[in-house]
Amino acid sequence: MAGQVPAKVDIIGASSELNLNLDHTRLMGNPKIDVPLAELRAEALRALGACTAADIDGWLARYLGRKGELTLALRGIAERPADERRDFGAAANALKDELEAALARRVEELGGPAKGSVEALDVTLPGRRSLQGRLHPTTRTIRDITSAFSSMGFQVVEGPEVEYDHYNFSALNIPEDHPARDMWDTLWVDRADADGRRRMLMRTHTSPMQARIMERQKPPVRVVVPGRCYRYEATDATHEWHFHQVEGLAVAEGITFADLKGTLLEFARRIFGADRKVRFRCDYFPFVEPGVDMAIDWKGRWLEIMGAGMVHPRVLSGVGYDPERYTGFAFGMGVERIAMLRHGIDDIRQFAANDLRFLSQF
Repeated sequence: MAGQVPAKVDIIGASSELNLNLDHTRLMGNPKIDVPLAELRAEALRALGACTAADIDGWLARYLGRKGELTLALRGIAERPADERRDFGAAANALKDELEAALARRVEELGGPAKGSVEALDVTLPGRRSLQGRLHPTTRTIRDITSAFSSMGFQVVEGPEVEYDHYNFSALNIPEDHPARDMWDTLWVDRADADGRRRMLMRTHTSPMQARIMERQKPPVRVVVPGRCYRYEATDATHEWHFHQVEGLAVAEGITFADLKGTLLEFARRIFGADRKVRFRCDYFPFVEPGVDMAIDWKGRWLEIMGAGMVHPRVLSGVGYDPERYTGFAFGMGVERIAMLRHGIDDIRQFAANDLRFLSQF
């Protein structure tokens, strides 16, 4: 201000007295800062001396925080006349150093650094790394399974989760009056066709893709189909109403049961170890003949991991294949079951519980 005598402000801790050309009634044009540096220093030190440990964060925010009084003063240097900026900035920075030193002493007097204090932040330390996501154990297991079959020449395809009754049952040799439908209590879509019948459901297995693929493609066929399935089922440690399966299908001329056994033996050894043994026993599935279940030797006992068999001639003829010329095999396994064995998980419900304590282990 014209005609006003510049003030001298003694900043304790500075190497010498600093001559400041500043308005004695205001630090700058910012209406939030209306005290000179000397008064700001006195006020801050007086408030610091009265602080308890619980008050330190508030004091820090008021004077040295991002919106603190001294911080705002430093940000306003550019608004001051050019001939005042250097001296004003030097004085303000010296005051900042003094207040930080006074804060450190006060914190020590109170018994240690408080949360948010200057002492609690070491800017020379490297930054904290952000948390990185990872694949769900089910997804990792699907990738491992499909990778094993891909290396044996199988393609990976996917299909719809909402399926027609025809593909889910009828095309797989399970007509409407077949008792095998009782094995797949399921969830029907509340949508009726012209005759009032529901024809769509949440698929109960990934096997419908057998018929869909063979309808579109002539032999040879060699595919695996991962995907989610649904069944109206009571849940417990080994049963869930929604789960994942991987279906496999190979059809060509001259395929035999020996090809099925060799393929699944190689799969078991790639997933569970090179010394793994397998066992095949007769089992029933409407869309294969003969049907088998495959078990692996696991901790001194045989443990079933999948069902399989030679594709039923009716399934082949239903999609236009000549069962006298072509043969094939199919198999299906529960992904969560494979993951439970590999990782020692004892409750299938953990996969969908979204518990980070469980998921962070993988």
